[in-house]
Amino acid sequence: MATDPALPQTDEEAVAELARLSAELAHHNRAYHTDDAPEISDAAYDALVRRNLAVEAAFPHLVRGDSPSAQVGAAPATHLAKVAHARPMLSLDNAFSDEEVAEFVQRIRRFLSLAKDEPISLTAEPKIDGLSCSLRFEKGLLVRALTRGDGTTGEDVTENVRHVAGIPRHLTITPNLTPPDIFEVRGEVFMKKSDFADLNRELAANGTRVGRAKQFANPRNAAAGSLRQKDSSVTASRSLSFLAHGVGEASYVPADTQFELMQAVEVLGLQVSNLMARLNSLNDVLDHYRAIEAERADLPFDIDGVVYKIDRLDWQARLGFVGRAPRWALAHKFPAERAQTTLNAIDIQVGRTGKLTPVARLEPVTVGGVVVTNATLHNADEIARLGVRPGDRVVIQRAGDVIPQIVENLSRDDTRAPWGFPTHCPECGSDAVREEGEVDIRCSGGLVCPAQRTERLKHFASRGALDIEGLGAQQIEDFVTDGLLHTPADIFRLTQAQLLPRKKDGKVWAANLLRAIEAKRAPDPVRFLFGLGIRHVGSITARELLKAFGTVQAIAEVATRAHDDEAARAEIEAVEGIGPIVTQALIAFFAEPHNREAWDDLLSEVAPEPFVQVQRTSQVSGKTVVFTGTLETLSRDEAKAQAEALGARVSGSVSAKTDLLVAGTAAGSKRKKAEEAGVRVVDEAGWLAIVAAAG
Repeated sequence: MATDPALPQTDEEAVAELARLSAELAHHNRAYHTDDAPEISDAAYDALVRRNLAVEAAFPHLVRGDSPSAQVGAAPATHLAKVAHARPMLSLDNAFSDEEVAEFVQRIRRFLSLAKDEPISLTAEPKIDGLSCSLRFEKGLLVRALTRGDGTTGEDVTENVRHVAGIPRHLTITPNLTPPDIFEVRGEVFMKKSDFADLNRELAANGTRVGRAKQFANPRNAAAGSLRQKDSSVTASRSLSFLAHGVGEASYVPADTQFELMQAVEVLGLQVSNLMARLNSLNDVLDHYRAIEAERADLPFDIDGVVYKIDRLDWQARLGFVGRAPRWALAHKFPAERAQTTLNAIDIQVGRTGKLTPVARLEPVTVGGVVVTNATLHNADEIARLGVRPGDRVVIQRAGDVIPQIVENLSRDDTRAPWGFPTHCPECGSDAVREEGEVDIRCSGGLVCPAQRTERLKHFASRGALDIEGLGAQQIEDFVTDGLLHTPADIFRLTQAQLLPRKKDGKVWAANLLRAIEAKRAPDPVRFLFGLGIRHVGSITARELLKAFGTVQAIAEVATRAHDDEAARAEIEAVEGIGPIVTQALIAFFAEPHNREAWDDLLSEVAPEPFVQVQRTSQVSGKTVVFTGTLETLSRDEAKAQAEALGARVSGSVSAKTDLLVAGTAAGSKRKKAEEAGVRVVDEAGWLAIVAAAG
């Protein structure tokens, strides 16, 4: 049992805290790595990581294989091809004090059994706040570029990096150095501060629809968003740069030390930081750290610390890796910048998915050279933890360009009533609910909330839902902006008179769009239920519900009864794959009066068909199928529909229950996991043969 009062005292408390930390870290990993939209500062994220490690250290028997401490980055985005790294791109352990750096050096000495007086040389270089990228050269030619992704699998950005300054298409050959046949250079893609300012000015001048729906929050987001474009011409229009900091797979390594290796990388034509140095004592290392910190504000790019690496490559090989990080490297982070001010008010912002986020409105204060007037409060739990109320004196922390946060309440002991988190959405008045096990509170008025309107309507009309041809994201944004669409039912009330003025010679376009809308007045019930955007109800869940209840009206009826009737609740939870979380989401959706009004209005315009399950006997009847990689002749939705029609259950991940994996091109970790587990693997042609054999 732990004795530290700051840590959980029982296994039950530790399990609960580890689950909470795991959920928060997963959320923030997705926001940072996948969505390029961080919600908390690096320092706040690091604090969560350190807390997780502390709880795990106190309760090692509770540590699971999928613990955040074993994770790197986040799963790659969906619109880019996934490719496995030849060697994993791992993260770095962090240090926040001189003492932690000294302990790092001592650990190296102990691990290598070095004599007390044997010198340890380290390289030190700025830790650039950008997007990690791996460049693979074969016989000197650039053949592939990958983002870090989750450390095992990255996103293929080869075409995009050809437009990045500092990345050559072929390596330089010199009399003294010939590039290895295989040479993988790793580094950071970033955007200079001046280029970032220019880009945001351009976005502001050209409206909100130039390359991205809004301006970027900081240079790191701008670099990540610009590199991970599906259209490489967008990347080409952005000013990106690259600095190399290491090497991955190589047919041979043209050096014996890290410093000499990076010199060789520079000779081969890639840029390396001019602030990189080789240092021979701990004092020199820390002096270099402070010199870089003092120069930080004047550098042309953002940095958030200094990276140290053991210089000798043979020592790096002996030290190896532990968990998600190398033993031979360390990131020494800069301290966050802080100031005191007064909290004037707490406002609630409603996000496009219904999340209610509290924002602190502050008396203006300068932090790190920037005037701060707002700070994030994250969620209701954070407000309760800090005990903040309007009028409190608070400490603000700012790290990099992420929105500042409140880290301390100096007026906590003042006698004043606590601030109450709203129970209704400030945008539409619908109930604000917090699901069991969730950190966030969300608006339940998904069909009517103005803050969610555009995204909900896009989802309703999207390919996976009603699939209304010609009604794309841009048309929906325009129609919402002009007041033509408020709820899904409004789609079916669009008229030729409303559409004709929107396009020059728009008669054919208007007729085609209205014809496509009309064709969806008797929609497929699975697509219709999925299109409503009920939380946790995806296409597979929608199909299981319809298998059990037959019609969307029957699902609405039982969900309405389940609000007060335990028997009805049990009836929903008895459906295969449906648990308390999905059940509660259905109940909350149909219990909200605004949603019911929009539901009734929608059903006055459309008549979803009853569910009819048509299945053929096949090789995969009753089995679990997983699709991975890119399918050439089918969309993923079409493939899933084929599998379900053959009596199979489609899963998104490989597990002990998986019977068949269909691997398209660029199949990565799922294929490897399936092969290791002895799961049958077929390619796309093999899958089509299974479908054809079923007749």
